[in-house]
Amino acid sequence: MPKHPLDSFFSPDSIAIIGASRDDKKIPGLLLTFLRRNGFAGTIYPVNPSCDSIGDLTCYPSIAAIGKAVDLAIVIIPARAVLGALQECAAAGVKNAIVISSGFAEEGGESADMQAEIAELARRTGMRISGPNAEGFYNEPQRIAATFSPTVDVKPDAPRLLATPRRVGIVAQSGGIGFAIYNRAKAMGVAVSKVISTGNESDLAAGEFLDYMAQDADTDVILMFIEGIRDPQVFMAAAQRAAESGKPVIVTKVGRSGAGERAAASHTASMAGWTAAYDAVFAKYGFIVSHDLDEAVAIAAAFASAPFPRGDRVAIVTVSGGAGAWMADTLAAEGLQIPELPDALQAQVRALIPSYGSPRNPVDITAQAVHSGGLQKIVELLERSDDVDIIVVVVSLSSETRIPVKQDEIRPLIAAQRKPILFFTYTLPSLFARAELAESGIVAFPGIAAFGRAMSRLVSRSRFRLATSVAMDGPGRTFPKGPLPAQLSEHESKLLLREAGIAVPQGVLVRDASALTALSGVTFPVAMKIQSRDIPHKSEAGGVRINVRDPEEAAAAFDELIARARRFKPEAGIDGVLIEPMARPGVEMIVGTVNDDTFGPIVMVGLGGISTELFRDVVYRPAPVDAAQASAMIGELKSAALLNGFRGAPKADTAALAALIAHVSRLAAEMKDRVSEIEINPVRVHEEGAGITIVDALIAGRG
Repeated sequence: MPKHPLDSFFSPDSIAIIGASRDDKKIPGLLLTFLRRNGFAGTIYPVNPSCDSIGDLTCYPSIAAIGKAVDLAIVIIPARAVLGALQECAAAGVKNAIVISSGFAEEGGESADMQAEIAELARRTGMRISGPNAEGFYNEPQRIAATFSPTVDVKPDAPRLLATPRRVGIVAQSGGIGFAIYNRAKAMGVAVSKVISTGNESDLAAGEFLDYMAQDADTDVILMFIEGIRDPQVFMAAAQRAAESGKPVIVTKVGRSGAGERAAASHTASMAGWTAAYDAVFAKYGFIVSHDLDEAVAIAAAFASAPFPRGDRVAIVTVSGGAGAWMADTLAAEGLQIPELPDALQAQVRALIPSYGSPRNPVDITAQAVHSGGLQKIVELLERSDDVDIIVVVVSLSSETRIPVKQDEIRPLIAAQRKPILFFTYTLPSLFARAELAESGIVAFPGIAAFGRAMSRLVSRSRFRLATSVAMDGPGRTFPKGPLPAQLSEHESKLLLREAGIAVPQGVLVRDASALTALSGVTFPVAMKIQSRDIPHKSEAGGVRINVRDPEEAAAAFDELIARARRFKPEAGIDGVLIEPMARPGVEMIVGTVNDDTFGPIVMVGLGGISTELFRDVVYRPAPVDAAQASAMIGELKSAALLNGFRGAPKADTAALAALIAHVSRLAAEMKDRVSEIEINPVRVHEEGAGITIVDALIAGRG
């Protein structure tokens, strides 16, 4: 495999510690202590002009005084001295640096300017810099502890549990959280490849670290904790690489509160908030979203210890009827199936359990069957059965002297498992039990909610297929040119959609009462809507009349609509009244786009009409998407049943809806520099083969 640019960062042969200290109670001293205690096999160069030596290591007055190649410099000195130290590193040919020091962009003002100078130094010299305000990294397979986090300290009386055959790589924009994840993973026996704290990301950012983990031979599962992405194109390319390599990515994104939402004219943008783009990107690349540390670690443990299941049928084997029922409820709530076992399989199970047990599913073997070896035999039966896809074993692991399986019998079964075999303990697991099971490759999962989520994510990720890229240079497609106003009226929005090749109803814009004579060719009944760039939500102004039956009624309605608009917003510019034929019945949906500051255009589809913001049943993807990807989006909606012939209604034309989503997404991507929002709400989806009708539309320019 070709070398990655960050190989020398994560696997350095030599490390210089600028600001090294003899005092292992302080961060510089802890860093050196942990690096040595973990058994770093390379050369360590302490740098501190105040010391001649630290322990048995020669201490150098400057990086230049070392006189030898240095792969990685760890900088932990006062903030105002950092830039000078990094300049010396670059001049000495140091390849990489980690700035532990804080007091930069997180403080603002001149401190932020110092961080900008660090970023410029990295660009100018090619030296890669992590931080500032970073907590470093830990390379577990090579025992490189380039961090002061106490979670990496080596304690002889606490041997490392390693239960999983695959390793998890951790990328965190919070050093404390990143190493907290490592701490929790280690306690469960989850093997870890690397932990990296990205700090303020003056140079190296989450995207490049994700890219490294995606190609790292030691990393099989990736776990991320992010606050925001500053390198979106690099990040998405890395996400693509991870998806192509088959490595699951579990992500916890913080900053989802209402404080992050921005004001917007359309329902599309107001519902999106500022995390919808992240959700769209995560969905596109198959990321597994978690909102809790224990849940994230449980999901990672499942991926690291079990193969993907072929389906969602779960067999529960339990020594406690109550615990088994609780597990069944938990998994069912996550959408998994708990089928009753076939009669033939039940008969085989019944022969191995007491008469007061149950072979149905959950399989209640009772504590007696554990002592007789029935648990092991039943797991083997289920492992061979084609009637279940996942086996969940519910046991008590509190004992300090015994576990419910025999190591020499369970180890080969776990090593060769064709389907997930996972153990949940309803008591706190003893260290003895965790260690014994870990030797057999078994993780003891202690939290039922986190375990349930891990099972459902194992199933959903097994069904993920990476979508193909959508070309933007298709033949014969043109989009409107020229600048756009900050807000278009419905009539102007529909003209732009028509110019882009999207079918909209033929309507008449009537600017004054004398022009109503133009209605002689209009088919009644009609809808009449006030048109003003200053009144985007017409119904709020009383600016809509429907089922207008004839020209006389239309004339009265025109005067009424104009008067209502003037009362609602006296300063509004009124373009007139748009008159269109009444749309035929159909399922009302919303199709829209927002132009996200980080990831660019995002397309959405959801339940539309007056229910849009009430139910918020929407799905997002980065634009553009093709018709197949749009169909997949529709299928993810809770309201998809309404389109598929709910309660005897005719099946709706979802193909026409998917085509519209794809077309609008390409329009948003092509016009991303001029369009900030597009909303088509409602679009009525008629019966299969009858197409769609765009009832209302709203487009906002970028001003």
